[in-house]
Amino acid sequence: MGTDVNTGTDLNLGASANGNADANGNADANGFAGAEVNAGPGVGPEAAAAPPATEHAVVVPRPVADPDLRVFLLHHAAGTHRVYTDWIPHFPPSWEICLLEAPGRRRLAHLPPAGDAPSLARFFLAAAASRLDRPYVLFGHSMGAAVAYEMLRQLPCSGYPLPRWYGVSACRPPADPWAGPAPDRSVDRLTDRELRTVLAEFGALPRRALAEAVWPRLVPRVRGDFRLAERWRPPAHAPRTQVPLSVFGGRDDPVVPPSRLAAWADVTERPGGRHLYEGGHFYFLRQTAEVVAGVVGEIRRFGAGDDAGPDAPRP
Repeated sequence: MGTDVNTGTDLNLGASANGNADANGNADANGFAGAEVNAGPGVGPEAAAAPPATEHAVVVPRPVADPDLRVFLLHHAAGTHRVYTDWIPHFPPSWEICLLEAPGRRRLAHLPPAGDAPSLARFFLAAAASRLDRPYVLFGHSMGAAVAYEMLRQLPCSGYPLPRWYGVSACRPPADPWAGPAPDRSVDRLTDRELRTVLAEFGALPRRALAEAVWPRLVPRVRGDFRLAERWRPPAHAPRTQVPLSVFGGRDDPVVPPSRLAAWADVTERPGGRHLYEGGHFYFLRQTAEVVAGVVGEIRRFGAGDDAGPDAPRP
C-alpha cells in the first residue's frame, strides 16, 4: 500500500489559535498534565480567563441534537482525528461521531504530547465527560486502541457509565509485548532518517509528511507517540471487562499480524467478532465503507445504537 493516502496527519504544525506553540509545536508547562477524569468546570478568575486543557480534543463533524449513540474514535500514533473523516457518512444519521484528538497536534499543538497511554486516557476521559450522558462506544486503531483500553480500565472508578461496546483495530493485546519494530529499531535508537524509513514501511504517514521540508516539524510528535506505543505495558492479568469487545485488522499487517489479535478475546467476558480485511496496518483506507459496516454491525450485535435496549454493561 502506498503512503499517499490520507492517514490523518496534520501538516500545519505552527502556533495554535491561541499562539502558545513554539516552532516544533511543543508547549509551555500548562497543558494536560493536570487534567483529571472527573474534571469539571474551573472556578476562580484564572479559570474564567483560560480555556480548559481539553478544549478542542473532541471534534464532532456532524452534531446530532438527540443522538441514539455516541461513537468515540481514537486515532493511531503520529496521526490526527482526520484519519476518520471519510467514516462519518457511513454511520447511521442518528449516531453522533466524536473524533478524539491527542495533544501536540492541530488546535492542541500548544499542549505537550502524552507521556504514556494511561495519561492520554485520563485526558480523553476529561475531554469526553460532558458527552457520556448518552449510550456510547469506543473504537481505536493501533495506538488509539491501546488508549481506549486504558480508558476502559479507568472508567469503573470514574463514576461514568461504561461504553456499550469497544472496538480494537490493529493493536497488540495487553498480554503481548510490543509487536512493532525489532528492539534495535525502537524509536529511541533510530535516527530521524531511519525513523522516516520505518514509517514509510508501515504506511503511518502520507508521503508528503515524510518530505524534507515537513518532516522536521513532525519528529517530536512522531517520536512521542511511538514511544508511548512501545512502552505500553498494561497488567497482563487484569480483570476481564464486561464490555463487549470486537477486533478488526488487516490480513497482511506486518505490525500486528492476525494471529496476535485473537488474544483480545481474553480481555472481555463478552467477545465479539474478529473481522479481517485485505491490506496491511492501515487496511481500512481503501475499503472504508466495508470496514465501517463491520463496526456498525458489531455495535448493533450487542444492542447499542438505535436498537439499544435498557441493559448496559456495569463496572
